[in-house]
Amino acid sequence: MKRRNTPTKEAVLEVLTTTGKAMSQDAIEQEIDININRATIYRVLNRFCDDGVLHKIVAEDGKQYFASYNKVGEQEIAKNHLHFKCLICETIECLHAEVNFSIPKAYIVQDVNCVLTGTCKNCS
Repeated sequence: MKRRNTPTKEAVLEVLTTTGKAMSQDAIEQEIDININRATIYRVLNRFCDDGVLHKIVAEDGKQYFASYNKVGEQEIAKNHLHFKCLICETIECLHAEVNFSIPKAYIVQDVNCVLTGTCKNCS
């Protein structure tokens, strides 16, 4: 189903695509120039996830981050990829490494959430 484009959707998507980083709902809210209700931002983010425009990352502390599936640099990001959270700067990055796994027959995987934690290349 085609969804109507709104200023809120445009603002949220612009923030995520221009930063190229995974961001929490709070961080996105701080970057948006227009006055938008917090619940509306969260609803827009979840719709984008449902539509395959964004993906949700749940960090080890339970906080949710959202990132675009767009290219990072010149490489296309695989649907099931690794994420890295820096314990110093708290940045979450999508890594180009695809998650490979094997599961027993009759199980169907719908989503993968793999977050590695440590020190990023900028902080090490």
